[in-house]
Amino acid sequence: MEKIVLKVNHKEYNIYIEPHETLLTVLRERLDITSPKRGCEMGECGACTVIMDGKAVNSCLVLAMECQGKEIVTLEGIKSNGELHPLQKAFIEHGAVQCGYCTPGMIMSGKALLDENPNPTEDEIKTAISGNLCRCTGYAPIVSAIKSVATLSAGEGK
Repeated sequence: MEKIVLKVNHKEYNIYIEPHETLLTVLRERLDITSPKRGCEMGECGACTVIMDGKAVNSCLVLAMECQGKEIVTLEGIKSNGELHPLQKAFIEHGAVQCGYCTPGMIMSGKALLDENPNPTEDEIKTAISGNLCRCTGYAPIVSAIKSVATLSAGEGK
């Protein structure tokens, strides 16, 4: 085992890990951060998506050892003062949450996009979530939810 320091959701964790452990495993099993879901474990479904240094990544494909010194954000880390993030609210308002399994990954992919491009086109939204599979919603409510936050942000001059 090797000791590393992980910065997750603005908090530092000193943790011992095996060199082969993925970020997904460490988040869920060691840090009890359960929003990244264990899906395909091959980078195909996006259920485990987190934001690392501003980019959406599949945590099942990243070795935890590679994350030292990086800023990792999960769904648990996007609330502000106990309030849901506007994207979380939009997912609820637009019916983009059904079974909920893909929701954390979808929100994190959407957030990474909006952080980089606060007013994306519908095609840019679809591209940003193209690595996330949803079997329930048909994607339209998800795209609408992300678009509504983009429109809100653009309207506020952000």
